[in-house]
Amino acid sequence: MEVGVNAKVETKTKLRSVKSSTRITNIIIFIFLSLGKFIVMVAPLIWMLSTSFKDIQEVYALPPVWIPETFDPIKYIEIWQKGPLLSGIINSLTVALSVTIIGTFTSSLAAFAFGKLNFPYKNQIFLLLLTAMMIPYPVVMIPQFMFFSNIGWVDTLLPLIVPAIFGNIIMIFFLRQFLTSIPNSIIEAAKIDGCSYFKIFYKIIFPLIRPAVAAQLILWFMTIWNDYLGPILYLNSPEKQTLQLVIANFNSTFAIQSDYPLIMAASVVSLLPMLIVFIIFQKQIIESVAISGVKG
Repeated sequence: MEVGVNAKVETKTKLRSVKSSTRITNIIIFIFLSLGKFIVMVAPLIWMLSTSFKDIQEVYALPPVWIPETFDPIKYIEIWQKGPLLSGIINSLTVALSVTIIGTFTSSLAAFAFGKLNFPYKNQIFLLLLTAMMIPYPVVMIPQFMFFSNIGWVDTLLPLIVPAIFGNIIMIFFLRQFLTSIPNSIIEAAKIDGCSYFKIFYKIIFPLIRPAVAAQLILWFMTIWNDYLGPILYLNSPEKQTLQLVIANFNSTFAIQSDYPLIMAASVVSLLPMLIVFIIFQKQIIESVAISGVKG
């Protein structure tokens, strides 16, 4: 009897030691990851923000000055005077909003067609789309530029908008995979009730996939907002350039003059829309990661 009691006591003691060691390990891992996150992600943002309020002497001071003595917002006034920052913001918003709103609608329709409708060569066409996704952009970059140049679209926003409004292959694939969890019986019942395919889409399918659509729309908006390669290929006039090109021009012009506070102020302004979007819609972004890893 005593042997059994002792065995239970030893088992409980071992379990407690295992739990305590696991807790200590988790705390160490948490501290390590938190420090890594701060060094790699948070610290550069803090440095960028503080530098935008510094003077030139504080930028090159050793040891580095993290908090300036006086927060001078003069650079946030100068950036509107030394470059077409406002037109860059307007152009970026024009491209990002038009592409994401129209492109999300067309991508959702395509995902619905590939996921729930039956038509000839459906799988072959979808496989062709996935194959096109694997072609590197530099392969088609020059032919695209020649085509848009021949039709007179260079130095306009049309090459950045028109191809993208017909859909995003990644979004189509993601939404199609999400649609596989929706039973076909719902669509069959709606067809029996006399609903057209488009009515089935916006009355039944779209409300069900709205969280996935919202998450993909946000991520796509962030990608387009930060795009640099496309605008630098097609946009030449300063008044037609997007915000990323305006920031790059700030960097090439004022880095020579060592005016890093001005560059950092412009970078903060360009970053604000992304921070606002992420803070407001972070729930949908996290849900997109969870949805992509769960089926059924």
